Amino acid sequence: MNQTIWKHIRNFCFLLRTFATGLFYFCFYLLGITFGVTMAFTIIGIPILYYVLRSADRFVQYERVLTKVYTDISIRTLPTRTRVEGGIWEQVRADLLDTHNWKMICWLMLRFVVGIISLVCAALFYVTPIIFMLAPVLYRLDHFAISFFGIQIRTFGDSILSMIAGAVFTWIGLYLGNVLVKMIGGNTRRMVKSLVRK
Repeated sequence: MNQTIWKHIRNFCFLLRTFATGLFYFCFYLLGITFGVTMAFTIIGIPILYYVLRSADRFVQYERVLTKVYTDISIRTLPTRTRVEGGIWEQVRADLLDTHNWKMICWLMLRFVVGIISLVCAALFYVTPIIFMLAPVLYRLDHFAISFFGIQIRTFGDSILSMIAGAVFTWIGLYLGNVLVKMIGGNTRRMVKSLVRK
């Protein structure tokens, strides 16, 4: 029983972390690449662009490890890239022209969409059923209004029905949450598989 509860808590945390990392990747690459390109005529822009472009493989490895820890899905290691000989400008140029690098960045930025879906589903599958189950306590509070499918809960009988519906939704939500976590883990596996150089 404790292992089952711990598994569902892990699934909930994984969905929240997927949103957080997806939001981070999107903002990091959007701002980093934009700032690096616009400041490329100065000394500051080239190193920023270099480190932003070189971070993609580390973030993919992080996603691989995170998926393994939370979902027990084994994903092969992404081979490290070979460093181009020469100065920083040659290395930035090689990274800018490397389609494999841009493919990694696109995959990581698309995690933002996966993260939004994860956040919405985490709220629907885990938080909403708990609020419905707490309806017998919450409906008495004046500043806390609960409605169930458009019906305002104002009586104890309505709150009991809401609590029963919350228990049913909890069972369904835990199952759907587990399915979603496995799908996200499979998405990470496909991402790493597609990024392995042939």
